[in-house]
Amino acid sequence: MESVKCYAAMKSKEPLKPHTISRRNPAPHDVVIDITHCGVCHSDIHQVRDEWGVGAFPMVPGHEIVGTVSAIGNQVTRYQVGNRVGVGCMVDSCRHCRPCERSLEQFCEKGANFTYNSLEKDGKTPTYGGYSKCIVVDENYVLKIPDNIPFDKAAPLLCAGITTYSPLIHWKVKKGDKVAVMGLGGLGHMGVKLAVAMGAEVTVISSSDKKKQDALSFGAAHFINTSQENALANYAGYFDLILNTISVEIDMNAFLGLLKIDGSMVLLGVPEKQIVFHPQGLIHARRRLAGSLIGGLKETQEMLDFCGKNNIVPDIEVIEISKINEAYERMIRGDVRYRFVIDISSL
Repeated sequence: MESVKCYAAMKSKEPLKPHTISRRNPAPHDVVIDITHCGVCHSDIHQVRDEWGVGAFPMVPGHEIVGTVSAIGNQVTRYQVGNRVGVGCMVDSCRHCRPCERSLEQFCEKGANFTYNSLEKDGKTPTYGGYSKCIVVDENYVLKIPDNIPFDKAAPLLCAGITTYSPLIHWKVKKGDKVAVMGLGGLGHMGVKLAVAMGAEVTVISSSDKKKQDALSFGAAHFINTSQENALANYAGYFDLILNTISVEIDMNAFLGLLKIDGSMVLLGVPEKQIVFHPQGLIHARRRLAGSLIGGLKETQEMLDFCGKNNIVPDIEVIEISKINEAYERMIRGDVRYRFVIDISSL
């Protein structure tokens, strides 16, 4: 395939700039997608700045990808030219290990092939993400976008949506359950909307009142401002489930005490430094501290269909790709309500 325009980080911590990459010609089961929009995830910043220590450069970020099918391989059966589709955090996996056979491709024992900063199945070809004009992906790792969800609002569902939907499903959240969401950012605001749609009583935990009205408008029943004295006192032993979307170091012991007996806190954010907590907070009420990583292809499609049925979409700010470095700085400052989405036609 001819060279494809993109934005890339050429080295760690350098600003992104225009670049060109080569995409493969479609194999028999490949789908070529003309990208219309790509969401901007906080993990894009972590990886571009090599804060996790696994960066390969040049790097083209972006794993919240939506667009239309422009070409298909001669054995593709799932899609046709013109279909509305998306690609999330994975573009392949081994398909044969126990997790893959259980539709848990994100936990592939041989390592999933992630959408960028990873390698294709051949083990040597680098993957490049959605800050680009098009992408070529095996049909089995492409998702259908519901007709009633606009492309720009669909993009963040491919990461922020599934990252919060998956633990809500795994921990079997149902009507009447008491769910807390720590942090009201790109992940957190989707967690609130999804949990409310499942019938849960939702509480948002934040460090200020800046987003209180937003939280209530999303359907939250309660809002806790942790900067206020004794803010957590009335919620000791209250929650069945806490989704912790915070990606900075916090005092975990204070928040574990908010869980009921047999309650669970699920970690979704990835701080740069290790988290320290005392096991006593778990032992005394048989609480659980767990983690969750996106979702498999089956569950991600289920999430998209759920959002389509319930008219759930993220709150977004659409930007031109030339504003991406500015957007990164604004995300670090918390200056976005609630997800940046790149209009790829601006590339």
